Amino acid sequence: MKAEDVRALSPDQLADELLKLKKEQFNLRFQKATGQLENTARSKVIRRDIARIITVQNQKRAGAPAQKAK
Repeated sequence: MKAEDVRALSPDQLADELLKLKKEQFNLRFQKATGQLENTARSKVIRRDIARIITVQNQKRAGAPAQKAK
């Protein structure tokens, strides 16, 4: 998910998306522990998406203006 897409979401949508990603991260951890994880790069993508959503949530709470990608 791109930062531009994340910034376009409402606070409620951000919270829902964050919850969904955390559940997926939890499932990926279990797959890794049991040796069933096939796409190891997915863990990295999920972790970065979670960080991106948390950053945008914090920016919106602080009232910071939306930044544009260069």
